[in-house]
Amino acid sequence: MRENYKTVGEFADAEIVIQKSRFIGHAARAETEKEALDFIASIKSIHRSATHNCSAYLIGEHDSVQKANDDGEPSGTAGIPILEVLKKQGLKDVVVVITRYYGGIKLGGGGLIRAYGKATTAALDAAGIVERKLHHLMKISVDYTWLGKVENEVRQSEYLLKEIQYTEGVDLYVHVPAENEENFIEWMKEITNGQGEISCFEKEFLEFKIS
Repeated sequence: MRENYKTVGEFADAEIVIQKSRFIGHAARAETEKEALDFIASIKSIHRSATHNCSAYLIGEHDSVQKANDDGEPSGTAGIPILEVLKKQGLKDVVVVITRYYGGIKLGGGGLIRAYGKATTAALDAAGIVERKLHHLMKISVDYTWLGKVENEVRQSEYLLKEIQYTEGVDLYVHVPAENEENFIEWMKEITNGQGEISCFEKEFLEFKIS
């Protein structure tokens, strides 16, 4: 299971105009190829009157699924430039569609490559980039006499306290980066003098905005 990776934060679009042609970039997260294809189909449906709806996507931890489509533009001038921007930014599980409404002025091969790259960057900027970091949700079960000390130490640390549940004892749930689990356990044993019961409750990704 991968631990940390970058992807887009949310669906967004952005428009730029180059030599009277409108380029509308649409960016979204897609964790499967089906999600990517469904997104592309939905954009094509909305912009069915557009001259082109070019696209690219990267899926999987090792980019095992990656496709680019020029949708009628000269070969290699649209889909590949979109894909290269995604790779350059180190993104995972992302799909981008660039809709073009032709403005009557030909851009040439180099101009198209620059235009599709620029439109992709604009769409990604609008969506925002996030880093998804794998965290272990650690459960610390202690007697009520330890609650004040443990809660205070956690709140002053780099770890994120998710919630506290009160039963016969107290259960504190803390998000810990996957790579820090062993250090966290040792630290918590020191705080509680070995009186706490510490276990990994579940694993989940937390998102942190980069841009």
